[in-house]
Amino acid sequence: MNPRQHRFYPRTGPGARKAPAPTPAMGPVVRRPAPVKGPAAAPAETLIERVPAVVVVCVDLESDGQRIDNFLLRHLKGVPRSHLYRVLRRGEVRVNKGRIQADYRLKTGDLVRIPPLRQPTPEAPVRAPDSQLERLAAAVLFEDERLLVIDKPSGLAVHGGSGLSYGLIESLRQLRPGAELELVHRLDRDTSGCIAISKRRSTLRELHRLIRAGAMDKRYLALILGELPEVEMTVDAPLTKNVDQGGERVVKVDRVGGKDARSVFRRLRRLPLADGACATLVEVRLITGRTHQIRVHAAHLGTPLAGDPKYGDFEANRRLKALGLGRLFLHASALAVRAEYMDGPLRVESPLPAELEQVLTRLAAGEPGSDSGAGLR
Repeated sequence: MNPRQHRFYPRTGPGARKAPAPTPAMGPVVRRPAPVKGPAAAPAETLIERVPAVVVVCVDLESDGQRIDNFLLRHLKGVPRSHLYRVLRRGEVRVNKGRIQADYRLKTGDLVRIPPLRQPTPEAPVRAPDSQLERLAAAVLFEDERLLVIDKPSGLAVHGGSGLSYGLIESLRQLRPGAELELVHRLDRDTSGCIAISKRRSTLRELHRLIRAGAMDKRYLALILGELPEVEMTVDAPLTKNVDQGGERVVKVDRVGGKDARSVFRRLRRLPLADGACATLVEVRLITGRTHQIRVHAAHLGTPLAGDPKYGDFEANRRLKALGLGRLFLHASALAVRAEYMDGPLRVESPLPAELEQVLTRLAAGEPGSDSGAGLR
């Protein structure tokens, strides 16, 4: 058996041949210890996936700034995440002949050495229904050569996993085969509205930088159960993720070990409910973007979101269901940003879905489930 197939370190010494320095502008450059027999070698990314041998990739401009673990996950489809982190810890993946940590950020011109890794034979992807693809094709709110903003429907996860064969991003890739589409941010499965998709990796990096700097303005419309005490309130409550006994992820306020989380709630309309209670339509502006942030912050105020099955008021949700509320009342209504390539600020808006507008109309009209003797205040 050829021992080179099991050694993960490059040949060194007086007899080793030196390859010419790669030119980053030319894109990914791949060097292999032995020539490939048969048909002409495939492009770099395909070669990494197909050939069980040591591969060296020159990082191009599009991958500049990406973490090495995410770079490997992108190139080595199907390799378990745990296995990738194991070879990183062992030093089998090297950058410029040196060991690196999983959070190392690549730079243009870096040489990434990837050891031979067994990859499962990819299964044929599950196709999204044609009806869903048609709906998404008609849900484009904005598009240019670098960015796509979609009006995501409620009930569609942003990506597959956890028992889901496909999500928004997989469906969009089916609609646009060959396009380099990536999620810029995320929305909960039951949240509808504006979601940004990058069409270039360089744009993805820039938008992530703007999000970290708080330069992407994201607004939501939500119906809370109860009255917002002030016209505008800032909720500053750190959040932490936990897993309950059933294995379900739950987010809680944790002022000791939680991550910084801030939301600004602004009162728009007060709507009557039964027995003198009320609901309030609010606009929420995210300053940070933690998992379930709006839902947990609303519950923390004592005014949970209408229709929230995890953090909400279950009895109130049951009554609102009679008014036609069969989902979480949370909608990403607007997104604003200015990237360097744009001539000016971009603002994209999504109208409140018809099923949520209908709930507001019925509450205002005092239909069963609301207090018919009260009006809007």
